[in-house]
Amino acid sequence: MPRSDMQTGQAGPSLPDRFETPEALDEFLSLPGEDLVRDMKDVEGDIIILGASGKMGPTLARLARNAAPGKRVVAVARFSEPESRQRMEDWGIETIQADLLDERQVNALPKLENVLFMAGMKFGASGNQPLTWAMNTYCPALVASAFRASRIVAFSTGNVYPLIDVTRQGATEDTPPGPRGEYAQSCLGRERIFEHFSRQHGTPGRLYRLNYAIDLRYGVLHDLATRLKGGQTIDLAPMAHVNVIWQGDANAQALRLLKHCTAPTSPINVSGPETLSVRWLVEELCERMGIAPRLTGEEPSSAWLSNSASAAKLFGYPSVPVSVMLDWVAEWVMRDMPSLNKPTKYEVRDGGF
Repeated sequence: MPRSDMQTGQAGPSLPDRFETPEALDEFLSLPGEDLVRDMKDVEGDIIILGASGKMGPTLARLARNAAPGKRVVAVARFSEPESRQRMEDWGIETIQADLLDERQVNALPKLENVLFMAGMKFGASGNQPLTWAMNTYCPALVASAFRASRIVAFSTGNVYPLIDVTRQGATEDTPPGPRGEYAQSCLGRERIFEHFSRQHGTPGRLYRLNYAIDLRYGVLHDLATRLKGGQTIDLAPMAHVNVIWQGDANAQALRLLKHCTAPTSPINVSGPETLSVRWLVEELCERMGIAPRLTGEEPSSAWLSNSASAAKLFGYPSVPVSVMLDWVAEWVMRDMPSLNKPTKYEVRDGGF
């Protein structure tokens, strides 16, 4: 039965109590709200999504397709998993297989007016620093040069910030960067590359600093729920506070930022407005799952936290509140529904991903 008392700004219908299948979940994640549809009408030109086969890319592409049926939507990736490409094509999305580290292949891509840049490397970064830097800095240089006449919304991360006192509501866009570890350093490098080419060519854009997207198959809440269900103890010592946002809201904001690009490009934090205690999240999940919380460790006074007030001013409060995400994730995990098996590693404090 739907939640009749809560309307989603993403789609209009009431929020469901649960998702019976992954297909139902993907369909919900891809439902555009009236604000997104209106903004897409105001944005001239077609859309190309670079690095579209990751965790967020497929539903972002489908959301763009649904929000702007009159636009050409092109998804570009290596597509090392062919089923991901087939799934997008079944949704009516045009796909192109390409290596974004190959200059000739990047230059051969259709130069559409609007670019969502999602390519990058995080997990495994500690084991392959050269590839991490290539994906996170050289690839952006190729794209920024080739798509100099487009708008570019480039995905980044809150990891570019230093750890912030948990009482201070997170880093704002004016907080000086303080990346820890080579992954975060390379992400700041990605931003600087896009800034450089934006200044050189007058390319409008935004640097989309995301902290953490929530899908029922991955994300901080999924990580916690699966560990708790397996009888693990959650250690609060490494990281005890987080920001989260529903993936559908995160994708909608990425697309809506095409209407709010600046020249030169500029950063914007994307997340939920709350600073969430991991202890509280564990307790809430355990109550829903009918198990006893298992916690250890002393909570540190700092964490990677972002203040998303600027995004909230543009887009309003996210359509799916934390309480509903907790309901959905707990129910999904307790039914042993599919997982992407891609931990967020939210608890890593030294930047070693």
